[in-house]
Amino acid sequence: MKNIIIVALLVAVGAFGYIQWQSGVEKPDGNKALSKIRKTTEFIEQRDIDFTVRVAGEISPADKVSVRPEVHGKIAELPVDISDHVAKGDLLFRLDDKDLRIEIETRKKQIDSATLQLEQAKSTHERSEQLFGDDLISKELYENAKTKFELAKNTRDRSQNDYELSLEKLSKTSVVAPFDCTVLTRPVSIGQAVSGSGGQSGGTEVMEIADLGNLIIEAHVNQADVARMSKNQEVTIEIEAIKDLVIDGSVERIAPQATIRNSIKGFATRIRLMTSNSDIIPGMTASINIPVASAKDAVAAPLAAIFTERNEAKQRTETYVYVKNGEAFDKHMVDVGVNDLNYAEVKAGLKGGEEVSLEKPADELVGQTLSLDGETVAKAEGQLDPEDAKYDKDGDGKLSRDERREKMQDAMKNMSPEEINKLRERFRQRSGGGGGPKGGSGGSRGGPRGGGRN
Repeated sequence: MKNIIIVALLVAVGAFGYIQWQSGVEKPDGNKALSKIRKTTEFIEQRDIDFTVRVAGEISPADKVSVRPEVHGKIAELPVDISDHVAKGDLLFRLDDKDLRIEIETRKKQIDSATLQLEQAKSTHERSEQLFGDDLISKELYENAKTKFELAKNTRDRSQNDYELSLEKLSKTSVVAPFDCTVLTRPVSIGQAVSGSGGQSGGTEVMEIADLGNLIIEAHVNQADVARMSKNQEVTIEIEAIKDLVIDGSVERIAPQATIRNSIKGFATRIRLMTSNSDIIPGMTASINIPVASAKDAVAAPLAAIFTERNEAKQRTETYVYVKNGEAFDKHMVDVGVNDLNYAEVKAGLKGGEEVSLEKPADELVGQTLSLDGETVAKAEGQLDPEDAKYDKDGDGKLSRDERREKMQDAMKNMSPEEINKLRERFRQRSGGGGGPKGGSGGSRGGPRGGGRN
Protein backbone atom coordinates (compact mmCIF):
# COMPACT_ATOMS: atom_id res chain seq x y z
CA MET A 1 0.00 0.00 0.00
CA LYS A 2 2.83 2.37 0.90
CA ASN A 3 4.60 1.61 -2.39
CA ILE A 4 1.46 2.47 -4.34
CA ILE A 5 1.13 5.84 -2.54
CA ILE A 6 4.81 6.70 -3.19
CA VAL A 7 4.50 5.87 -6.90
CA ALA A 8 1.34 7.99 -7.18
CA LEU A 9 3.11 10.96 -5.57
CA LEU A 10 6.08 10.64 -7.93
CA VAL A 11 3.77 10.56 -10.95
CA ALA A 12 1.92 13.66 -9.72
CA VAL A 13 5.15 15.60 -9.11
CA GLY A 14 6.47 14.62 -12.53
CA ALA A 15 3.27 15.69 -14.25
CA PHE A 16 3.31 19.06 -12.46
CA GLY A 17 6.95 19.64 -13.44
CA TYR A 18 6.22 18.79 -17.07
CA ILE A 19 3.32 21.25 -17.18
CA GLN A 20 5.51 24.00 -15.70
CA TRP A 21 8.29 23.23 -18.18
CA GLN A 22 5.88 23.36 -21.10
CA SER A 23 4.54 26.74 -19.92
CA GLY A 24 8.12 28.06 -19.80
CA VAL A 25 9.12 26.81 -23.27
CA GLU A 26 9.39 29.65 -25.78
CA LYS A 27 6.75 29.26 -28.45
CA PRO A 28 7.40 30.45 -32.01
CA ASP A 29 7.18 34.25 -32.04
CA GLY A 30 5.43 34.10 -28.68
CA ASN A 31 7.89 36.16 -26.67
CA LYS A 32 8.43 38.53 -29.59
CA ALA A 33 4.75 39.33 -29.66
CA LEU A 34 4.57 39.92 -25.95
CA SER A 35 7.87 41.69 -25.37
CA LYS A 36 8.08 45.42 -25.88
CA ILE A 37 10.25 46.39 -28.83
CA ARG A 38 12.96 48.83 -27.79
CA LYS A 39 12.83 52.12 -29.67
CA THR A 40 15.93 52.97 -31.65
CA THR A 41 14.72 56.20 -33.28
CA GLU A 42 12.54 59.12 -32.34
CA PHE A 43 11.17 62.18 -34.13
CA ILE A 44 12.30 65.72 -33.31
CA GLU A 45 9.42 67.82 -32.02
CA GLN A 46 8.79 71.22 -30.48
CA ARG A 47 8.10 71.34 -26.75
CA ASP A 48 8.67 73.39 -23.61
CA ILE A 49 11.83 72.57 -21.67
CA ASP A 50 12.09 73.52 -18.02
CA PHE A 51 15.20 72.75 -16.04
CA THR A 52 14.71 72.87 -12.29
CA VAL A 53 16.98 72.24 -9.35
CA ARG A 54 15.42 70.17 -6.57
CA VAL A 55 16.79 70.65 -3.06
CA ALA A 56 15.57 69.64 0.38
CA GLY A 57 15.28 71.84 3.43
CA GLU A 58 13.66 72.09 6.83
CA ILE A 59 10.77 74.42 7.58
CA SER A 60 11.28 76.85 10.44
CA PRO A 61 9.68 80.10 11.60
CA ALA A 62 11.19 83.34 10.35
CA ASP A 63 10.62 84.94 13.77
CA LYS A 64 11.34 82.64 16.72
CA VAL A 65 11.93 84.05 20.20
CA SER A 66 13.21 82.43 23.38
CA VAL A 67 11.24 84.10 26.17
CA ARG A 68 13.29 84.67 29.36
CA PRO A 69 12.51 86.93 32.35
CA GLU A 70 14.71 89.95 33.01
CA VAL A 71 14.41 89.60 36.78
CA HIS A 72 14.64 86.74 39.25
CA GLY A 73 11.53 85.21 40.78
CA LYS A 74 9.03 82.37 40.89
CA ILE A 75 6.40 81.66 38.25
CA ALA A 76 3.11 82.84 39.72
CA GLU A 77 0.92 82.76 36.65
CA LEU A 78 1.31 80.75 33.42
CA PRO A 79 -1.87 80.99 31.33
CA VAL A 80 -0.49 79.48 28.08
CA ASP A 81 0.69 76.04 27.07
CA ILE A 82 2.35 74.40 24.08
CA SER A 83 0.56 75.03 20.70
CA ASP A 84 -1.58 77.83 22.16
CA HIS A 85 -2.11 80.85 19.90
CA VAL A 86 -1.40 84.13 21.68
CA ALA A 87 -2.29 87.59 20.41
CA LYS A 88 0.13 90.47 20.61
CA GLY A 89 0.04 92.07 24.09
CA ASP A 90 -1.54 89.05 25.84
CA LEU A 91 0.10 87.73 29.03
CA LEU A 92 2.60 84.92 28.60
CA PHE A 93 3.59 84.53 32.27
CA ARG A 94 3.87 86.52 35.51
CA LEU A 95 6.40 86.25 38.33
CA ASP A 96 5.57 86.44 42.03
CA ASP A 97 6.02 90.16 42.88
CA LYS A 98 5.45 90.02 46.66
CA ASP A 99 9.09 90.70 47.52
CA LEU A 100 9.31 93.51 45.01
CA ARG A 101 6.23 95.25 46.43
CA ILE A 102 7.76 95.08 49.92
CA GLU A 103 10.95 96.51 48.46
CA ILE A 104 8.99 99.35 46.86
CA GLU A 105 7.35 100.27 50.19
CA THR A 106 10.79 100.34 51.79
CA ARG A 107 12.05 102.61 49.01
CA LYS A 108 9.15 104.97 49.62
CA LYS A 109 10.03 105.29 53.32
CA GLN A 110 13.67 105.90 52.42
CA ILE A 111 12.59 108.70 50.12
CA ASP A 112 10.46 110.28 52.88
CA SER A 113 13.35 110.11 55.36
CA ALA A 114 15.82 111.54 52.84
CA THR A 115 13.37 114.36 52.05
CA LEU A 116 13.12 115.36 55.70
CA GLN A 117 16.89 115.33 56.09
CA LEU A 118 17.21 117.40 52.94
CA GLU A 119 14.75 120.04 54.21
CA GLN A 120 16.58 120.25 57.55
CA ALA A 121 19.98 120.53 55.87
CA LYS A 122 18.60 123.18 53.55
CA SER A 123 17.29 125.29 56.44
CA THR A 124 20.61 125.02 58.31
CA HIS A 125 22.51 125.99 55.17
CA GLU A 126 20.35 129.06 54.57
CA ARG A 127 20.82 130.30 58.20
CA SER A 128 24.58 129.72 58.12
CA GLU A 129 24.78 131.57 54.83
CA GLN A 130 23.03 134.59 56.36
CA LEU A 131 25.16 134.52 59.51
CA PHE A 132 28.36 134.14 57.48
CA GLY A 133 27.33 137.18 55.46
CA ASP A 134 27.01 139.18 58.69
CA ASP A 135 30.40 137.89 59.94
CA LEU A 136 28.73 136.20 62.88
CA ILE A 137 30.09 132.66 62.16
CA SER A 138 33.36 131.37 60.81
CA LYS A 139 33.87 130.21 57.28
CA GLU A 140 34.44 126.64 58.53
CA LEU A 141 30.96 126.43 60.03
CA TYR A 142 29.47 127.81 56.85
CA GLU A 143 31.29 125.21 54.70
CA ASN A 144 30.16 122.36 56.98
CA ALA A 145 26.52 123.39 56.65
CA LYS A 146 26.86 123.64 52.88
CA THR A 147 28.43 120.15 52.66
CA LYS A 148 25.63 118.58 54.74
CA PHE A 149 23.10 120.17 52.43
CA GLU A 150 24.79 118.71 49.30
CA LEU A 151 25.01 115.26 50.91
CA ALA A 152 21.31 115.40 51.80
CA LYS A 153 20.44 116.17 48.17
CA ASN A 154 22.52 113.21 46.97
CA THR A 155 20.84 110.89 49.47
CA ARG A 156 17.42 112.08 48.33
CA ASP A 157 18.26 111.52 44.66
CA ARG A 158 19.70 108.07 45.30
CA SER A 159 16.55 107.02 47.20
CA GLN A 160 14.43 108.23 44.32
CA ASN A 161 16.50 106.26 41.82
CA ASP A 162 16.25 103.09 43.90
CA TYR A 163 12.50 103.54 44.04
CA GLU A 164 12.19 103.93 40.28
CA LEU A 165 14.43 100.88 39.71
CA SER A 166 12.15 98.78 41.92
CA LEU A 167 9.12 100.00 39.98
CA GLU A 168 10.81 98.99 36.74
CA LYS A 169 11.54 95.52 38.12
CA LEU A 170 7.91 95.23 39.10
CA SER A 171 6.82 96.04 35.56
CA LYS A 172 9.08 93.24 34.26
CA THR A 173 7.39 90.56 36.35
CA SER A 174 4.64 90.41 33.71
CA VAL A 175 5.77 89.31 30.25
CA VAL A 176 3.44 89.76 27.26
CA ALA A 177 3.61 88.52 23.66
CA PRO A 178 5.64 90.85 21.39
CA PHE A 179 3.65 89.71 18.30
CA ASP A 180 0.91 87.29 17.32
CA CYS A 181 2.49 83.93 18.00
CA THR A 182 2.22 80.26 18.87
CA VAL A 183 3.88 78.62 21.87
CA LEU A 184 6.38 76.04 20.62
CA THR A 185 7.91 74.88 23.93
CA ARG A 186 7.27 75.54 27.62
CA PRO A 187 9.76 73.73 29.86
CA VAL A 188 8.73 75.35 33.18
CA SER A 189 5.70 75.14 35.45
CA ILE A 190 3.96 77.33 38.01
CA GLY A 191 5.99 77.76 41.21
CA GLN A 192 9.35 77.12 39.56
CA ALA A 193 12.09 79.61 40.37
CA VAL A 194 13.69 81.26 37.35
CA SER A 195 16.69 83.53 36.97
CA GLY A 196 16.79 86.81 35.11
CA SER A 197 18.59 87.33 31.80
CA GLY A 198 21.00 89.76 33.45
CA GLY A 199 22.85 86.88 35.17
CA GLN A 200 25.83 84.95 33.89
CA SER A 201 23.67 82.05 32.72
CA GLY A 202 21.61 84.30 30.45
CA GLY A 203 18.39 83.57 32.30
CA THR A 204 15.96 80.67 32.37
CA GLU A 205 13.99 79.94 29.21
CA VAL A 206 10.33 79.93 30.16
CA MET A 207 8.99 79.25 26.66
CA GLU A 208 9.73 79.56 22.96
CA ILE A 209 7.30 81.35 20.69
CA ALA A 210 7.10 81.86 16.93
CA ASP A 211 4.89 83.35 14.24
CA LEU A 212 3.72 80.31 12.27
CA GLY A 213 2.17 82.54 9.66
CA ASN A 214 5.64 83.55 8.55
CA LEU A 215 7.65 80.44 7.71
CA ILE A 216 10.95 79.97 5.89
CA ILE A 217 13.09 77.09 4.59
CA GLU A 218 16.84 76.93 5.02
CA ALA A 219 18.27 74.99 2.04
CA HIS A 220 21.78 74.11 0.85
CA VAL A 221 22.11 74.68 -2.92
CA ASN A 222 24.98 73.10 -4.84
CA GLN A 223 27.59 75.54 -6.11
CA ALA A 224 26.99 74.36 -9.70
CA ASP A 225 23.38 75.60 -9.58
CA VAL A 226 23.50 78.67 -7.37
CA ALA A 227 24.90 80.88 -10.16
CA ARG A 228 21.60 80.47 -12.07
CA MET A 229 19.53 81.59 -9.08
CA SER A 230 18.58 85.12 -8.10
CA LYS A 231 16.99 86.95 -5.20
CA ASN A 232 13.16 87.14 -5.23
CA GLN A 233 13.02 84.19 -7.67
CA GLU A 234 9.74 82.28 -7.47
CA VAL A 235 9.86 78.57 -6.54
CA THR A 236 7.41 75.79 -5.79
CA ILE A 237 7.50 73.85 -2.52
CA GLU A 238 6.25 70.35 -1.76
CA ILE A 239 5.75 69.21 1.84
CA GLU A 240 6.63 65.55 2.25
CA ALA A 241 4.35 65.02 5.26
CA ILE A 242 1.30 66.58 3.55
CA LYS A 243 0.17 64.73 0.45
CA ASP A 244 -0.57 66.71 -2.74
CA LEU A 245 0.26 70.06 -1.11
CA VAL A 246 2.24 72.38 -3.37
CA ILE A 247 2.73 76.02 -2.33
CA ASP A 248 4.62 78.98 -3.73
CA GLY A 249 7.79 80.41 -2.31
CA SER A 250 10.35 83.11 -2.98
CA VAL A 251 14.15 83.14 -2.67
CA GLU A 252 14.75 85.66 0.10
CA ARG A 253 18.53 85.58 0.28
CA ILE A 254 21.59 83.62 -0.89
CA ALA A 255 24.66 83.45 1.34
CA PRO A 256 27.68 85.31 -0.10
CA GLN A 257 30.08 82.56 1.01
CA ALA A 258 30.05 78.83 0.34
CA THR A 259 29.82 76.22 3.06
CA ILE A 260 30.32 72.45 3.04
CA ARG A 261 27.50 70.18 4.15
CA ASN A 262 27.65 66.38 3.78
CA SER A 263 30.89 66.79 1.79
CA ILE A 264 29.08 68.98 -0.78
CA LYS A 265 30.09 72.59 -1.29
CA GLY A 266 27.14 74.91 -1.68
CA PHE A 267 25.44 78.07 -0.52
CA ALA A 268 22.91 78.51 2.29
CA THR A 269 19.69 79.77 0.72
CA ARG A 270 16.71 81.15 2.60
CA ILE A 271 13.30 80.66 0.98
CA ARG A 272 10.12 82.27 2.30
CA LEU A 273 6.75 80.50 2.04
CA MET A 274 4.29 82.81 0.29
CA THR A 275 1.23 80.80 1.32
CA SER A 276 0.32 79.97 4.91
CA ASN A 277 -1.32 76.69 5.85
CA SER A 278 -2.33 75.51 9.30
CA ASP A 279 -1.17 71.97 8.50
CA ILE A 280 2.45 73.08 8.02
CA ILE A 281 4.47 72.69 11.21
CA PRO A 282 8.06 73.79 11.86
CA GLY A 283 10.51 70.93 11.51
CA MET A 284 8.80 69.34 8.50
CA THR A 285 10.97 68.48 5.51
CA ALA A 286 10.22 70.24 2.26
CA SER A 287 11.37 69.78 -1.34
CA ILE A 288 12.01 72.98 -3.24
CA ASN A 289 11.83 73.10 -7.03
CA ILE A 290 13.94 76.02 -8.23
CA PRO A 291 13.59 76.84 -11.96
CA VAL A 292 17.00 77.83 -13.29
CA ALA A 293 16.54 77.68 -17.08
CA SER A 294 13.70 77.24 -19.56
CA ALA A 295 12.90 77.35 -23.26
CA LYS A 296 9.38 77.71 -24.65
CA ASP A 297 8.28 75.95 -27.85
CA ALA A 298 11.85 74.85 -28.55
CA VAL A 299 13.08 72.29 -31.08
CA ALA A 300 13.79 69.44 -28.66
CA ALA A 301 15.92 66.34 -29.16
CA PRO A 302 16.05 63.36 -26.80
CA LEU A 303 19.22 63.33 -24.74
CA ALA A 304 19.92 59.79 -25.94
CA ALA A 305 20.11 61.07 -29.54
CA ILE A 306 22.82 63.67 -28.82
CA PHE A 307 26.44 62.58 -29.19
CA THR A 308 29.67 64.42 -28.47
CA GLU A 309 33.14 63.76 -29.79
CA ARG A 310 36.50 65.45 -29.42
CA ASN A 311 37.93 66.63 -32.75
CA GLU A 312 41.65 66.59 -32.13
CA ALA A 313 42.45 68.06 -35.52
CA LYS A 314 40.35 71.17 -34.81
CA GLN A 315 40.94 71.05 -31.04
CA ARG A 316 37.25 71.29 -30.15
CA THR A 317 34.35 69.14 -28.99
CA GLU A 318 31.64 68.56 -31.59
CA THR A 319 27.98 67.84 -30.81
CA TYR A 320 25.86 66.02 -33.37
CA VAL A 321 22.87 63.74 -34.02
CA TYR A 322 22.28 61.00 -36.57
CA VAL A 323 19.30 61.88 -38.79
CA LYS A 324 17.70 59.05 -40.72
CA ASN A 325 17.97 59.39 -44.51
CA GLY A 326 16.46 56.34 -46.18
CA GLU A 327 18.38 53.31 -44.94
CA ALA A 328 21.35 55.43 -43.82
CA PHE A 329 21.91 58.10 -41.18
CA ASP A 330 23.42 61.53 -41.85
CA LYS A 331 25.58 63.15 -39.21
CA HIS A 332 24.10 66.59 -38.39
CA MET A 333 26.13 69.03 -36.27
CA VAL A 334 23.91 70.74 -33.67
CA ASP A 335 24.12 73.52 -31.13
CA VAL A 336 22.29 72.64 -27.90
CA GLY A 337 20.97 74.94 -25.18
CA VAL A 338 18.75 74.29 -22.18
CA ASN A 339 18.11 70.70 -21.19
CA ASP A 340 16.07 68.83 -18.62
CA LEU A 341 16.31 65.18 -17.63
CA ASN A 342 14.94 63.92 -20.98
CA TYR A 343 15.28 66.52 -23.74
CA ALA A 344 17.68 69.22 -24.88
CA GLU A 345 16.97 72.39 -26.81
CA VAL A 346 18.50 72.37 -30.32
CA LYS A 347 19.35 75.98 -31.15
CA ALA A 348 20.82 75.22 -34.57
CA GLY A 349 21.25 72.22 -36.86
CA LEU A 350 17.68 70.86 -36.85
CA LYS A 351 14.30 72.30 -37.83
CA GLY A 352 11.93 69.74 -36.32
CA GLY A 353 10.26 66.64 -37.70
CA GLU A 354 13.52 64.77 -38.37
CA GLU A 355 13.84 61.16 -37.28
CA VAL A 356 17.01 60.70 -35.22
CA SER A 357 18.78 57.61 -33.94
CA LEU A 358 18.88 56.92 -30.20
CA GLU A 359 22.06 54.89 -30.56
CA LYS A 360 25.17 55.19 -32.67
CA PRO A 361 24.61 53.51 -36.09
CA ALA A 362 27.07 51.10 -37.62
CA ASP A 363 29.87 52.76 -39.61
CA GLU A 364 28.58 51.44 -42.92
CA LEU A 365 25.20 53.10 -42.27
CA VAL A 366 26.65 56.56 -41.62
CA GLY A 367 26.25 58.84 -44.64
CA GLN A 368 27.30 62.41 -45.17
CA THR A 369 28.15 64.99 -42.50
CA LEU A 370 26.24 68.31 -42.40
CA SER A 371 27.31 71.52 -40.70
CA LEU A 372 25.13 73.74 -38.50
CA ASP A 373 24.05 75.61 -41.64
CA GLY A 374 22.96 72.38 -43.32
CA GLU A 375 25.84 72.32 -45.78
CA THR A 376 27.62 69.07 -46.58
CA VAL A 377 31.06 68.82 -45.02
CA ALA A 378 33.49 67.28 -47.50
CA LYS A 379 35.78 64.58 -46.19
CA ALA A 380 39.38 65.63 -46.51
CA GLU A 381 41.50 63.24 -48.53
CA GLY A 382 44.35 61.73 -46.65
CA GLN A 383 42.94 63.16 -43.43
CA LEU A 384 45.02 62.15 -40.45
CA ASP A 385 43.75 59.81 -37.84
CA PRO A 386 42.96 61.74 -34.60
CA GLU A 387 45.69 59.75 -32.90
CA ASP A 388 48.23 60.94 -35.51
CA ALA A 389 46.95 64.53 -35.66
CA LYS A 390 48.56 65.48 -32.36
CA TYR A 391 51.99 64.67 -33.82
CA ASP A 392 51.42 66.87 -36.89
CA LYS A 393 53.38 69.84 -35.58
CA ASP A 394 53.53 71.79 -38.87
CA GLY A 395 49.83 71.19 -39.66
CA ASP A 396 50.43 70.01 -43.25
CA GLY A 397 48.08 67.04 -42.87
CA LYS A 398 50.81 64.40 -42.95
CA LEU A 399 53.55 63.12 -40.69
CA SER A 400 57.16 63.87 -41.54
CA ARG A 401 60.02 61.50 -40.75
CA ASP A 402 60.79 63.29 -37.48
CA GLU A 403 57.10 63.37 -36.52
CA ARG A 404 56.77 59.64 -37.15
CA ARG A 405 59.90 59.02 -35.09
CA GLU A 406 58.35 60.98 -32.18
CA LYS A 407 55.18 58.93 -32.47
CA MET A 408 57.21 55.70 -32.46
CA GLN A 409 59.20 56.80 -29.39
CA ASP A 410 55.98 57.50 -27.50
CA ALA A 411 54.60 54.11 -28.50
CA MET A 412 57.77 52.29 -27.40
CA LYS A 413 57.49 53.74 -23.91
CA ASN A 414 54.56 51.42 -23.22
CA MET A 415 56.11 48.32 -24.83
CA SER A 416 57.94 45.47 -23.17
CA PRO A 417 61.56 44.69 -24.21
CA GLU A 418 60.35 41.65 -26.20
CA GLU A 419 57.82 43.78 -28.13
CA ILE A 420 60.49 46.40 -28.85
CA ASN A 421 62.88 43.73 -30.24
CA LYS A 422 60.14 42.30 -32.45
CA LEU A 423 59.29 45.78 -33.72
CA ARG A 424 62.93 46.52 -34.54
CA GLU A 425 63.28 43.18 -36.36
CA ARG A 426 60.17 43.95 -38.42
CA PHE A 427 61.58 47.33 -39.44
CA ARG A 428 64.91 45.76 -40.44
CA GLN A 429 63.12 43.24 -42.59
CA ARG A 430 61.03 45.95 -44.28
CA SER A 431 64.12 48.05 -45.00
CA GLY A 432 66.06 45.09 -46.42
CA GLY A 433 68.73 45.25 -43.76
CA GLY A 434 68.16 41.72 -42.51
CA GLY A 435 70.17 38.62 -43.53
CA GLY A 436 69.13 35.47 -45.37
CA PRO A 437 67.14 35.36 -48.57
CA LYS A 438 65.88 38.92 -48.29
CA GLY A 439 69.41 40.20 -48.06
CA GLY A 440 70.37 38.10 -51.07
CA SER A 441 67.43 39.36 -53.07
CA GLY A 442 68.46 42.89 -52.30
CA GLY A 443 71.86 42.15 -53.80
CA SER A 444 70.29 40.63 -56.91
CA ARG A 445 68.17 43.75 -57.46
CA GLY A 446 71.35 45.78 -57.38
CA GLY A 447 73.05 43.50 -59.98
CA PRO A 448 70.74 44.17 -62.92
CA ARG A 449 70.69 47.84 -62.19
CA GLY A 450 74.49 47.83 -62.20
CA GLY A 451 74.50 45.87 -65.47
CA GLY A 452 72.06 48.35 -66.94
CA ARG A 453 74.40 51.19 -66.27
CA ASN A 454 77.21 49.36 -68.17
